[in-house]
Order: sequence, then structure tokens, then C-alpha cells
Amino acid sequence: MCGIVGYIGDRKAVPIILDGLKRLEYRGYDSAGLAVLEDGNLAVRRASGKLRNLEDCIRMSPVDGSYGIGHTRWATHGRPTEENAHPHRDCKGDIVVVHNGIVENYLALKTQLQAEGHKFVTETDTEVIAHLIEKYFDGNLEEAVRKAVRELKGVFALAVISRSDPNKIVAARNGPPVVVGLGDGEYFVASDVPAILSHTRDMFFLADGDLAVLTMEGVHLTDFSGRPIKRQVTHILWDPIMAEKGGYKHFMLKEVFEQPRAVRDTMLGRVGQESGRIFLDEMDITPRDFREFRSVRIVACGTSWHAALAGKFMIEKLARISVEVDYGSEFRYRDPILDSTTLTVVISQSGETADTLAAQREAKQKGSKTLAICNVIGSMITREASGTLLTHAGPEIGVASTKAFTCQLTALFILAMHLAQVREKISPEKSRELVDELVHIPGQLEGVLGNDGVYDDMVKQLFRASDFLYLGRGIHFPIALEGALKLKEISYIHAEGYPAGEMKHGPNALIDGNLPVVVIATRDIRSEESQIRYEKTLSNIQEVKAREGIVVALATEGDEEIPKSADHVIFLPPTNELLYPILEVVPLQLLAYHIAVRRGCDVDQPRNLAKSVTVE
Repeated sequence: MCGIVGYIGDRKAVPIILDGLKRLEYRGYDSAGLAVLEDGNLAVRRASGKLRNLEDCIRMSPVDGSYGIGHTRWATHGRPTEENAHPHRDCKGDIVVVHNGIVENYLALKTQLQAEGHKFVTETDTEVIAHLIEKYFDGNLEEAVRKAVRELKGVFALAVISRSDPNKIVAARNGPPVVVGLGDGEYFVASDVPAILSHTRDMFFLADGDLAVLTMEGVHLTDFSGRPIKRQVTHILWDPIMAEKGGYKHFMLKEVFEQPRAVRDTMLGRVGQESGRIFLDEMDITPRDFREFRSVRIVACGTSWHAALAGKFMIEKLARISVEVDYGSEFRYRDPILDSTTLTVVISQSGETADTLAAQREAKQKGSKTLAICNVIGSMITREASGTLLTHAGPEIGVASTKAFTCQLTALFILAMHLAQVREKISPEKSRELVDELVHIPGQLEGVLGNDGVYDDMVKQLFRASDFLYLGRGIHFPIALEGALKLKEISYIHAEGYPAGEMKHGPNALIDGNLPVVVIATRDIRSEESQIRYEKTLSNIQEVKAREGIVVALATEGDEEIPKSADHVIFLPPTNELLYPILEVVPLQLLAYHIAVRRGCDVDQPRNLAKSVTVE
């Protein structure tokens, strides 16, 4: 979950590395550091806390060089102190390493190396890597790295430089992502695309077991055994400006307001409005496969898991096929039952989520074809999938996911429609009706976002609360879970999402005059099922008010009943029941955002969290 940046070329390395680290701070911000070769010596600067502390350190003690590596840390082994900050050095200070991941056998390796005379000065697992490379170093840095990584157990992404074998950066991957950027006479390595996007759009992703050597002459790729390999270069289409705040106070707010564009882009080329047909990219899953699958398994983590829960309702309702949803972190530990008749859908914004990737490999081993829903082309999950439904959210910098989630919901609806059509479970007329409503969603999102002023008075009354309860029924329950997660992540207020029908089974005991209860009470007036759910949700609101709870309700425009009982109402335009989640989550994102800002929280970089969870 840490961030790595490296540069080699004819420009000054320090500004490029610092700029890249700023764009990777969402991956970790406990400490930061960099190392460059300056006048034949390795110059290292490190600081605990946010990146600005490292910038202050460099301002007071300048350093310069034409190549180097940098790191922003999310602590796993060792406290977030300057001493534990990366880069880490060997005994002589000839070799420095930056690392993302966890070395599971570091204690055994450390004991062995100490017995051989190596001196350790930090609490981290990463320092072991520097000493291992030192042990094997005989003048050739890549050979020493190659021998060292063979002894490591766990997951790791590395970048290494050496004073004794200068003018090269060696990078290696086994688990966490590593992207290599190709410039004009200069080369880059990083943990994620935004770090180097302002310098080059031509990149390739290392696969597990890849080792890259970056020099002024180019990039040489081998596997851990030394065999030459090639990787496909990808031209990234993201505009570098998409990774900037664009005048918004926070990245999260910018990304919330980008959702109409992101949802629209996710539909492009896949939805035929006049025909009602869904067109998926070419994949190694044929229409016959889609027809013959007897079940669907969706695997995800965090916010993506909430999207998966909503996707279950979409797929089962439209395609009439059984769907189970699993946490990626739990999936493979229970020996799941699946085979070639099961389609496994894996959802990950980054495409590098360690638990989801492990679940994907478990499913493939059992004979299940996997389909990835992902925001990053070329990421590991997309490379290992039989097919990919790329979302087009663009770079998401805020740790709390927003536009990636709405794009995942959009992709799941498209997948549900495709399954329904190839399995002949939906009529052409109904397809056209649903597609027509889908293509109106971006415009409706713009209307919802245009009502941003509704939160001011509401937040003044709510931001001091110590607990929140979020309620929803049916497909709206996953959105209640997501709303609660957003509030927890960025405001540090305890919040819980709950099925509204379960209130009588315990949660009613929590309700008093200090508890805000957010109720999702929208309805599709054309659906009898939706009307029944709505009436039951109205009863839940009455239960809350009878116990003096504070009700914040999401309701459909024109609803005259909800305002009679709720303390605060946010109205949403009418749409199909299965599409409402895309609209409903936006007010919940904004509610969490405004409460967090009012409480003085760091919205983009909430404590103890990182954007991409690339270790277990």
C-alpha cells in the first residue's frame, strides 16, 4: 500500500520524484523519503509524517542527482518514524531499497543475516532486503537483487539503486503493482500511473516474477531466473489534468462531481440506445458460455463489495441466474465450491487488490472463468481474467472511493443486461426501456449534484453526532452499507448500515434523540415490489420518529409522505429500481464529505487507510 517512484534521465531527479510521491500520497502518508546518487555518493533524505515534512527536510538540506528512487509509506512493520521511513540501506550505505509489500519471513532472514555480521537499525521488514542484496552483491546490482528476491516470502514491489553499480535502477515485482514509464531518453518506475502520467503516457506493467533494469539506454526485462521477457506497452489515455484537483478543495469532491462524466464514459461503445442491445469487448467468454453458466460468483473487497451486493440484485432480477457475493479476503480460505459452470466476477478499482487477485486465482484453479470489472487497463487482475469490463472513471486519488463505485454499479448493470439478453430472459422492448433509462442517468446525476446546497443546514445539526445508522431494503441495502462506510472512512464517526426490515431485531434499542438515521426511501412507482418496500420503509421511519431519532431520508421527487415524518429530505429523480443505487450513493457521499470537512478531518487522506490494498 506504499508508493514507489524512480527516475533516470538527464533532468534533475528530486523534483520529479517529489512530484510523483505527491500523486501517490493516497497510497500511504505515514512517512516519506528519497535517495539519489550525488557526486558518487548516495544521498538519502527521510521524514516522518506527510510529504511536506520531507520537502522541508530537502529545503534545509538540498540534494541533487540525475537518477534516484522515492517512497511514501503506509506502515506495516515498525512505527511511522523517520528511522523506519524508506529508503533503507545496507551496512555500508552502498545500496538503498524502497519497498511496497510484506516480507513474511523477515524475522528468520534477519536472524540469519545478524549471525553473518549484518547490523540492523530499524524495525522494518524492508531493511532485510537491503542486507540480502548486500550479501549477494559482487558488482552487478541486478544479479544481487535477483538472488535476494528468491529468498523472500510474501509480496513485494522493489526499486533499488547502488553506489557501486551506478546509473541504473533495478525494479522487481511479486504481488503489488509496478508500472514502468518510457520517455524520450528518460525512464520511470512507479506504483501507479498518476505518479508519472505528467511525464509519459507510454507504460507497461510488470507481472509477478518480473525484474526490470532501467538505464539511460532503456529498459531491460527478465524474469527472476534471468530469462529475457517482453511486456506489451500501453498508451494511457487519461489526461494528466484528470489527476489534479481542478479547482476543487479536495480530490474527493472533484471525483464526486466527475461522476456524470465517468458513468457516461463507462457506457460508451457498450450500449445501443435505439436497439437496446449491450455490446461487450471481445473476451474469452463466448455467448454460449454466458448461456451455459449455472451460477455467478462475485468477489470483491471494501466499496467494491458493496457494488457486488447491488450487482447480485441486478443480475438475479434480469438474467434469472443465482448469484453469490464473497469477500476477497475470505473466499479462498473456505475451499469454495465452483467449477466451469460458474462465472466468477472479480471487482477491483486498481486491479491489484491482493485478496481479490488471490480469489481470482483460486477460482481459475477450480475451472471457473473469471471476468474482471476494473478501472486500470493492464493491471494484474485484467491480465489474468478471461474477459474485462473496464470502467472509465479515470484516476481516483481520494482514498474514499466515489466515482469508481458508481462506474462499478454501471458496469454491473451492463453485465446483467448482457447476461439477460444472451440467455433470452428479457424482451427487446424491456431492453430498450432499461437502456433508455440507463443513458439518462448521467444527466440525472448532474441534477443531483446541482443540489449541493441542501447539505449546509443539515450538516450543522449532524456533524457532532457520535453514531449514525443507515437503513435500506432490497437493492438499497448495499447503498446503506456504502453510505455508512463513507462516513466512517473520512469523518471517523461510527456508522452502521442495516437492512431496514431487521430494525426490530435489535437496532431499535440504539435509537434516541441523538442518533441520526439515514433512510433510503426511494421508489419506482411502476413496480409493485418497489411500492411494497417503500410502504414498509415508511413504517421504519415512523418507528425511528417514535423513539425521537433524527431522520435523514432519500426520497423520490414528488413524494409527499416522507417530508411529513423526516427531519431532512434529499429528493432524487425517478428511475428504474435497479438503477437507483447509482443516484442514491451520491447524496450519501456528499453528506459524508461535508460532515468530515465540518469536523476538520483530512478528507483525501483519512488516517490508517490507503487507496490500494496490495497486501493481505
